[in-house]
Amino acid sequence: MSLPHALLTSLIEKPCSGYELARRFDKSIGYFWHATHQQIYRELARMEEHGWVSSIEVEGGRAGKKRFEVLPAGRTELQRWAAESTAPMRLRDDMLVRLRADAAVGAPGLIEEMERRLKLHEQELENYKAIEQRDFSHRPLSREAQIHYLILQAGINFEESRVAWTKQALTTLRQQQ
Repeated sequence: MSLPHALLTSLIEKPCSGYELARRFDKSIGYFWHATHQQIYRELARMEEHGWVSSIEVEGGRAGKKRFEVLPAGRTELQRWAAESTAPMRLRDDMLVRLRADAAVGAPGLIEEMERRLKLHEQELENYKAIEQRDFSHRPLSREAQIHYLILQAGINFEESRVAWTKQALTTLRQQQ
């Protein structure tokens, strides 16, 4: 995932200030790609240097507040990037290495950590289900809304599988005690 391309997408959806972009990012793309507000501001400056976005100072706002918009070069870059072929993401989770360590030498406290993670996955699944109910219960959905729902469904499927897998792992770990 490329942070500049995630930001271009967000700005095409709605031009806004860096602060507003960071807040919106946290509530949308931030569910599957994390970026700090500092990273977002730094990337906005780079994107402006590349000619992908422009900014204008907002009148009546706090000093230095800028509103960012995507320029034609930014739209072209986003289209180019979106059309690129990429390899599927490989699973990379330190818990899998911790489990291997447990199998090799034992790992006190791993059950408690798995229980903590189970709660986190259950909470995230609950959040996704609430978004699903709030934003996608009305029909018919526009093409844009269908794509947003497809993204949400990926998150729901992921969390459902993590909840099931974590429960399975806990059962296995508890049998070994």
